[in-house]
Amino acid sequence: MLQAVILMFVAMSMIPAGDLCGKLLTSSGIATPAFVASSRFVVGSLLLLPFVPRRAYLLLKNWRMWLRALFLVGGIFSVQMALKTEPMADVFAAFFIGPIISYVLSALFLREPTTWLRSLLMAVGFAGVILVVRPGFGGSVNLLWAVLAGSFYGAFLTTGRWLAHLGSPLELSLIQLLLAAVAMLPLGLANLPELTPSTTALTVGSAAFSMLGNLILLFAYNKVAATKLAPMVYFQLIAAVGLGWAVFGQLPDMLTWLGLLVVVSAGLGSALLRR
Repeated sequence: MLQAVILMFVAMSMIPAGDLCGKLLTSSGIATPAFVASSRFVVGSLLLLPFVPRRAYLLLKNWRMWLRALFLVGGIFSVQMALKTEPMADVFAAFFIGPIISYVLSALFLREPTTWLRSLLMAVGFAGVILVVRPGFGGSVNLLWAVLAGSFYGAFLTTGRWLAHLGSPLELSLIQLLLAAVAMLPLGLANLPELTPSTTALTVGSAAFSMLGNLILLFAYNKVAATKLAPMVYFQLIAAVGLGWAVFGQLPDMLTWLGLLVVVSAGLGSALLRR
């Protein structure tokens, strides 16, 4: 169990590190969110290609994989739009509306069981997101991009459970990345930045950190049941706060701290109930 916890901590730290690279590119005006999203899909696909058998390419014909890839495109592009102007901690807190959206969609479309207590905790988590975003009450309108990203991610999680029987996690990951790369390639090529050494390093880092974080996550899930590891997903918020403070000197305000506390508490409570 200790090894799985360490793997989860590393994985949940690497994913925000990938977004940090993307933020450094977009907030400085070096590259656009469209380029960052597109390059992430292309580089991620290249990293996975050697590890996936040829049979996986049969999934390219499945329209449901295209649908899932579009949810991935919407999520990555939207979160890059939010990170361009907003602190990392705020973006990740708003992004955590994703599990709430997934809970609702899974109940409606996959007929997964629900309980009143878990539904109440999801509502509390949504209230925490509202505290962070504060639409119309002093919050930044650009954080709505993070909410949109989380909504796409929630749909992406639900379709993951819907399509899990089609192939292994690695096979599904490669195909969705390839399809997302195809969908975003025109926008990526139209927004090519000047490829200096620093731009190249940040571009590769954005994709590599994100991809490696998700691969390590798969290894952790192979060691320990997902329900036991689910609460550790919130390591992402800790990493996002730490990276945002270390690199940009940004710390959440009091209401955002309160929203973070509510989101994490509700998420942990829901995960413990699932166990």
